[in-house]
Amino acid sequence: MGRRSDHSRAELEELILAKAHALMAEVGFARFSAREVAKRIGYSIGTIYNVFGSLDRLVLAVNSRTFVAWAALVRARLDAAGADRVAALVEAYFDFAEANPNLWMAIYDHRLPPDAPFPEDYFRQRAELTGLVEAEIAAILPPARAGTAAALARSLVAMVHGHCLFALNGTFALLGETDARGAALARAREILGAQH
Repeated sequence: MGRRSDHSRAELEELILAKAHALMAEVGFARFSAREVAKRIGYSIGTIYNVFGSLDRLVLAVNSRTFVAWAALVRARLDAAGADRVAALVEAYFDFAEANPNLWMAIYDHRLPPDAPFPEDYFRQRAELTGLVEAEIAAILPPARAGTAAALARSLVAMVHGHCLFALNGTFALLGETDARGAALARAREILGAQH
């Protein structure tokens, strides 16, 4: 495997991030470790901390990469959606979570310490996904309600997230719900219909 002199800093950052993202997809947040990433790339754990600064920064980078992939899926679904763009958003949410459960849950499982600032570059990467949802909600709302699109989008994402989480962890099955996607879409349409 390569050593320090074999890669530029940018190449090393990409190598670490690619292996870390693959590891997170494989084992999930609870079993993720910088030590295992280092082992997989053939460098010392110190190299990872030298490049990313901390485990938190590495996990933020992994989660931000997940957001970028998720946004690409949502954009592609919206491009092919036709008139039913709300259904495209809900379906994309469920599809991404089902196809990438460990990556999806890592976004919600990782917490920065209370005194740690959220890096601006990661915030921008994550904002692309929320921006897509906000734009779709803003397009549905009447002009007088356009200012509420961001808050409404956050609430709708939380509602769809809850349905998706309950579907994936089996809670909805225990409650007798057989169509979590359909229920999430119905609730989204009810909420958006009430905004007119």
